[in-house]
Amino acid sequence: MNDIPRPEHPKPQFYRPDWLNLNGVWRFGFDFGASGLERGWASDPGALDREIVVPFCPESRLSGIGHTDFVSCVWYHRTFELPPNWEAKRVFLHFGAVDYDCRAWVNGREVGRHIGGSVSFAFEITGAVREGKNSITVCALDDVRSGRQPSGKQSPQFASHGCLYTRTTGIWQTAWLEAKPRIFFDWVQIVPDLDRGCFALVPRFDGTVAGLKFRAVASVDGSKVADAATSAANGLPLVLPLTCPQPWSPETPFLYDLRFELLEGTRAVDSVTSYAGLRRIEIDGNRVLLNHQPLFQRLVLDQGFYPDGIWTAPSDAELKGDIQRAMAVGFNGARLHQKVFEERFHYWADRLGYLTWGEFCDWGAGRDFRDAAMVRNLESEWTEVVLRDRNHPSIIAWTPTNETYASARADLPAHRRTLRELVNLTRAIDPTRPINDTSGYVHVETDLYTDHNYEQDPDLFRGHYEKLAPDARKGFHGHHAELSVPYNGQPFFVDEYGGTWWRAGAGAKAEAGGGWGYGEMPQTIEEVYRRIEKLTEVLTTHPHISGFCYTQLTDVEQEQNGIYTFDRKLKFDATRLRRAFGAPAAIEQDTGP
Repeated sequence: MNDIPRPEHPKPQFYRPDWLNLNGVWRFGFDFGASGLERGWASDPGALDREIVVPFCPESRLSGIGHTDFVSCVWYHRTFELPPNWEAKRVFLHFGAVDYDCRAWVNGREVGRHIGGSVSFAFEITGAVREGKNSITVCALDDVRSGRQPSGKQSPQFASHGCLYTRTTGIWQTAWLEAKPRIFFDWVQIVPDLDRGCFALVPRFDGTVAGLKFRAVASVDGSKVADAATSAANGLPLVLPLTCPQPWSPETPFLYDLRFELLEGTRAVDSVTSYAGLRRIEIDGNRVLLNHQPLFQRLVLDQGFYPDGIWTAPSDAELKGDIQRAMAVGFNGARLHQKVFEERFHYWADRLGYLTWGEFCDWGAGRDFRDAAMVRNLESEWTEVVLRDRNHPSIIAWTPTNETYASARADLPAHRRTLRELVNLTRAIDPTRPINDTSGYVHVETDLYTDHNYEQDPDLFRGHYEKLAPDARKGFHGHHAELSVPYNGQPFFVDEYGGTWWRAGAGAKAEAGGGWGYGEMPQTIEEVYRRIEKLTEVLTTHPHISGFCYTQLTDVEQEQNGIYTFDRKLKFDATRLRRAFGAPAAIEQDTGP
């Protein structure tokens, strides 16, 4: 697979050995009138007159196309042959993500449709495949200007502007085939229980499992440390107790290797390998605790854009590299901003001990919450996101929306209902993590209270939080304070701040070159350091602030406020930044009630 782009397995937390990577060169065609279906392209893709490198979107340079104007519809085609040992198995066509409305055909037969541009999905193609050469055709509809389609920071105007950037259309994560047995694991929810030293495992199966057993084995460095089994049909969680349980934390990101087996007697009907971390996230008054210890979260805003791949990292090493770059300057995690990051990113965060907040790309869906179709798109795709990612120990909070607000007072009841529904959905799927209903504003029902503040004067910045305390209900007034529920003693985060404008190599405002950042561009790099250090000191020394999120890890296109440039070159002295971002936090030192 060395000549295949992004050759690594896309789901390392749910791995079967029988898989085939479909990345590489596909036939491709633009369909600006969205008329390809009427013209018969699903059964006869001969009109596709270009080539594209999957998994990179046609807007990106790595795709080989680089078309950055609006695209309403795109088509793909390629052929494949099944491995001979797959003959008696069920075959599935997987996509890491396709933006936005995806339909697929195998040998001219439609095999499925998925709506939602950011989350993984699969279609069973067993009945459509045949011996020898097979044909896959894919169509993706995309309309970021509809007001109903979650699209994150993709620009609804022709050009990038402000904090909106180049769009992503069509396939933008790995496409692959997987062979599964007749009866198989659909998924296994892994719930860590640190206090009892065990994992609770909740499986879902495809097929009739009467008479079969569900077995789970945990190992460390190849040596078995736990083994448990139960009837697959009893519908109850399997408890896997651990001998000498080892917790997962940023300092020691200890992971257990897991194997799930569906047994008929002693024969494995299906077998999947996975991993898990044993850790506990909880709220104690206005503090977040990790494994019963106060946790101050030193997060960085990561938007997950790349100069040559846009939403798609050029390599697995670059996914890991962004985490390492953040840790090198003192951050212990990231707020994953307005993008659903691919599963390989979460894998590296789990391995490296990097804390993250999982956030939806809700921007792009309009702000009229009376629009039932828009709300349905938000809720259905966010449900898929939480289901897919809830087993990752590195994810310690969920954020379904960002800077959401009612577009008009008449819209306020619908806005509040939608946010409550999103929070309730999240809690039903994953009751183990706190929820930030909306990052910044307007809060409706939230476990974490968050604020965005780009004040560049440290003294004024400090003044905004002077009255903040768990029992000071009127201590904070942020954006749209008249619409937001008041602060009620939750853990408080300034989850966007800083963003200081500095262009690499610049020494004066006149050299800004048309980009932007927050505040006036400093005259010298020393002034940048002073701002970062003093603003961050306000947050680390405050006894009632639980963490921060600095804007941002890298520049993104015209936005020039990153610690690194867009092409991942460090702008500043890492040692000095580590002292600022990694300074001891007051709330961690207070262990009293």
